[in-house]
Amino acid sequence: MKVKSSVAVVSGGASGLGEATVRHLHAGGASVVIADRDTARGEALAKELGERARFAQCDVCNEAEAQAAVALAVSAFGGLNVLVNCAGVGTPAKMLGKDGPLGLDVFNRIIQINLVGSFNMMRLAAAQMATQAPDDGGERGVMINTASVAAFDGQIGQPAYAASKAGVVGMTLPIARELARSGIRVLTIAPGLFETPMMASLPEEARRSLGASVPFPSRLGKPSEYALLVESMVINPMFNGETVRLDGALRMAPK
Repeated sequence: MKVKSSVAVVSGGASGLGEATVRHLHAGGASVVIADRDTARGEALAKELGERARFAQCDVCNEAEAQAAVALAVSAFGGLNVLVNCAGVGTPAKMLGKDGPLGLDVFNRIIQINLVGSFNMMRLAAAQMATQAPDDGGERGVMINTASVAAFDGQIGQPAYAASKAGVVGMTLPIARELARSGIRVLTIAPGLFETPMMASLPEEARRSLGASVPFPSRLGKPSEYALLVESMVINPMFNGETVRLDGALRMAPK
């Protein structure tokens, strides 16, 4: 599959890793639907990029809005070849804090957005991809999720976040195996510490300290580096059913 002339939907595409992915795919010749809850940022990005970009207001947990994002890709650009799931939240919360046990509503919200939301986008995208004619290699599409290194070495205060991202990792292979018959590949990227809006909310000293904890390169990852891996996964047909850490050899400490 080529990036040029492909059609992509990027959830969480108005900021952070998603925005970088939108920009990179668009620069490579793809048409892109920016699916995000942030209407102002999403519409501004689509207007900036121009003719091959559209914005879809989308809560990934909302079936109708997710379906509308997929439908927009089809109506505006003629189909759907690539889904990249970048929408997610990372609210820190201990299971047993000063005020007692973690509320189930907090745990459920993180699981719903990060795990169920990713699955929701995947199932709807796959349904569209499966109807399309395959390319010369028998391929109909590729879906790329975003997990986290927390899926493997989650820290204290991350039970919900780590569980949600471990769930994303866990569903990658079985869905890839299921969709192989339809020529649809499924992959997951597990980023380490990256320059995202979530990271930008921390003091500068804290960001420098976190960057220094990465073995090499000893800095926070750049969203553009995430987007480069997305491109590699799209164009390399042997990438399938795998989760790839993108973390500069980082292994998270307990806290």
